[in-house]
Amino acid sequence: MTDIVDELKWRGLIALSTDEDALRKAFADGPVTFYCGFDPTAPSLHLGNLVQILTMRRIQQAGHRPLGLVGGATGLIGDPKPTAERTLNAPEIVAEWVERLRGQIAPLLDFEGPNAAVMVNNLDWTQGLSAIEFLRDIGKHFRVNKMIAKEAVSRRLNSDAGISYTEFSYQILQGMDFLELYRRYGCTLQTGGSDQWGNLTSGTDLIHRVEPDAVVHALGTPLITKADGTKFGKTESGTVWLDPEMTTPYAFYQFWINADDRDVAKFLRIFSFKSREEIEELERLTEERPQARAAQRALAEELTTLVHGAGQTAAVIAASKALFGQGELAELDGRTLASALSEVPHIQVAELGSVVDLFAEVGLVASKSAARRTVKEGGAYVNNVKVASEEAVASPEDLLDGRWLVLRRGKRNLAAVEVVAG
Repeated sequence: MTDIVDELKWRGLIALSTDEDALRKAFADGPVTFYCGFDPTAPSLHLGNLVQILTMRRIQQAGHRPLGLVGGATGLIGDPKPTAERTLNAPEIVAEWVERLRGQIAPLLDFEGPNAAVMVNNLDWTQGLSAIEFLRDIGKHFRVNKMIAKEAVSRRLNSDAGISYTEFSYQILQGMDFLELYRRYGCTLQTGGSDQWGNLTSGTDLIHRVEPDAVVHALGTPLITKADGTKFGKTESGTVWLDPEMTTPYAFYQFWINADDRDVAKFLRIFSFKSREEIEELERLTEERPQARAAQRALAEELTTLVHGAGQTAAVIAASKALFGQGELAELDGRTLASALSEVPHIQVAELGSVVDLFAEVGLVASKSAARRTVKEGGAYVNNVKVASEEAVASPEDLLDGRWLVLRRGKRNLAAVEVVAG
């Protein structure tokens, strides 16, 4: 076992802890059984959730046992949103999402050996519980004044939207999860985001009331912010999901490649499993030769491989190179090509026309005259082939995968044309 507390602190992964010294001792005396919960309020997890999964992976690698909880019960309610009530999803949809999320978490944990991970579902201990049993056995241990004081609740109470009893009760359900896992598995630690701190401590408080001699802990990771002020895990096209159908592996890879130099050192510590020495070397390279983007490339390759596999990573790297003239576009499979081109400006046309018209229409240049000037100066490319004539016309034989043209102005400005049936 390693001193996982020191490791997590070095990586910037500890924002809050019920008692850091006591937690350090528990880890040293371990192994510790711990859990982190994920609610199926969407059909996929996202990068914010990935912080939690990878934190679980680190703690497991230090010799401790993770319980991955996907909330079939809490997912029917959802934790309180900052501004308004959640839309409640049908039970069959939540059940489907439970399985999807379990499938995203499981490959990132180890289910063999002495500290093998276990996947659990809180619907197992709530669906047979009557309302009277819930109020008598669990509800009696919660004090409304403390529940109201929790940030997520107080924010809603002071808003025009208010808060329903349904969302207000969420912290009771989460507290019950920790108690059940303590009883069933000897679980003594819950991890989660610092924005969930009120819910995390509802579990420790409940256990202390029901089992006064129990020693349990909560650990909150910090919310990740970006240097430019935009929300982490968001792009112009929306949230970065782990599901390849919702965020393509190419877009996932590009998110990391495009990380700001001011952020990449922090991202490496939080997400990468490279050693301290490797990370510090990449930090040094970022400072000395930022244009090489060595840290971004290392992070993009590692994380895309971890989430989507080595095969997909190789495909998106090949696509990235080919789009900028460093590989053969014709060798890319249709799915990878389509996902890559969906990330650049693109238009759909019923039939092909002159290259000058296409360059102007897709917005690579401001006008047709500017397109002609680009061709004349040798800066216009179609499928990585330099356009020799201002009168050039694209033909069906030029199409990649039977439907795509890749247009490039200079070295870095890309766009695409997709031919669709009229």
